[in-house]
Amino acid sequence: MPPDRYNPIVEGYLRDTGFYHVSQIGVVQCQSALVNALIERWRPETHTFHFPVGKCAVTLEDVALILGLPTNGLPVTGPTLSSYEALEAECLDQFGVAPRKTDCRGSFIKLTWFQALKDRLVLVDDIQIQRYMKCHIMLLFGTVMFGDKSEAGVH
Repeated sequence: MPPDRYNPIVEGYLRDTGFYHVSQIGVVQCQSALVNALIERWRPETHTFHFPVGKCAVTLEDVALILGLPTNGLPVTGPTLSSYEALEAECLDQFGVAPRKTDCRGSFIKLTWFQALKDRLVLVDDIQIQRYMKCHIMLLFGTVMFGDKSEAGVH
């Protein structure tokens, strides 16, 4: 499927953040036979795939090459926000608005909330562009990078 489109104004920002290549990947259609074959060959105790010709482990370097993401620098970590109040405060700080309780479930925010916010933003100043970029990157997290079967939200 084609990637989530973005306003051309932000392409330079996407390149600066390192998410440009990820934004070009798009949503990959599931190949059930391939996924089932990989599941059958996965060994959780060693975190490797066992093939007839040998073993294969997916490394951070593999993921960096596939997604085109830089892996240098400090890791990004933080607390998991599981209460609505904590999510509300963080979203107010990052996006200028907060999702309704119906748009959240634990630390999960619906992708439709991010998409609606991204569509409403008018890119007239740096603050709006930053918020737009954050929405776009959250949508990439919830679909391309860390999507699950529901494709409904992002933590």
